[in-house]
Amino acid sequence: MNPYIGHDSQLYGVEEHRLVGGKGDGMRILEVTNGKGMELVIPPDRAGDIARLRFRGINMSYLSPCGYVAPAYYDSTGSNWLKSFTAGFLTTCGLQAVGSPCTDEGEELPLHGSIANQPCEQVCWREEDGLLVLHMLVKDEVIFGRKLRLEREIRVSTLENSFEIHDVIRNTGDRVEPVEILYHMNMGYPLLDEDSRIRIPSADVEPRDGHAAEDIENWMHMEKPAAGYQERCYYHKFSGREGQASIYQPKLNMGLAISFDAEEASALYQVTSSAPPPMILHGTNDHTVPMEQSVAYYEKLVEQGVRADLIEIERAQHGDDLFCQNQVKDKVIAFMRGIAGSW
Repeated sequence: MNPYIGHDSQLYGVEEHRLVGGKGDGMRILEVTNGKGMELVIPPDRAGDIARLRFRGINMSYLSPCGYVAPAYYDSTGSNWLKSFTAGFLTTCGLQAVGSPCTDEGEELPLHGSIANQPCEQVCWREEDGLLVLHMLVKDEVIFGRKLRLEREIRVSTLENSFEIHDVIRNTGDRVEPVEILYHMNMGYPLLDEDSRIRIPSADVEPRDGHAAEDIENWMHMEKPAAGYQERCYYHKFSGREGQASIYQPKLNMGLAISFDAEEASALYQVTSSAPPPMILHGTNDHTVPMEQSVAYYEKLVEQGVRADLIEIERAQHGDDLFCQNQVKDKVIAFMRGIAGSW
């Protein structure tokens, strides 16, 4: 125990509060301070995401116009996810889907899934060996349907200005479930403006669509705010396991870096010789997921000796009616019969 203080919270700790007023009324908020200048705001009622990140009192993250929104206001229809998109430093997307709204096997999937609007059922924290460790459990379970759990651990250092996020997704149901997850990390002013320097040491950069391709040589340059701006998105591939993205603000002499396992984060890492034989359908006009990703997945399956097929559907977007054409159905049926005959 430090003899100069009466309570640990003079230096660091976790405090729980509740919001009052507005759409965030009643939401639980965990304020985490590490005693070195870093502060995190974590709302357990929003999947244990990170709503705010500050360093030495300076904001590092983006807060969207809707601000804090309690999960009771969540609307899973189409793109209405945006009405409760707080953004913050981290919004977790998934688990049933990420990307644009679509229909999969008769189920209407909302924009970026629903996990970010699920409250944690269990929350606790402890101090250990120079760390504040927060544990959270989020359930996305329904009768006669998917039963997925997100077990999250956030480890905040009290020795240096860093933290780690460890997530485990468990299927507690009696059937195989597809899972997608996306970590939507959002930098904000004053860390982010047109003078910010972005560094992503990737081996390859691909534009998400034609609009992004028009300005691909400037993917690392930030721009001033502009009315009606249409976002440009790029996909980065790394040559090994070490993935990293960083931002530096010269006016503040301050920045941050995000590190992750690039192979484990990739679906290709999950492909083994024991994978079930898949048929991949991809629209040539899909601006949500690049065709190159399906091609890479197909090639990895073949490399592992897994029987697979890839069908490119002309003019189709991300899961539209062109997937239901008779010629597409015939190819699917033929593939399934071939698989059944080989077992």
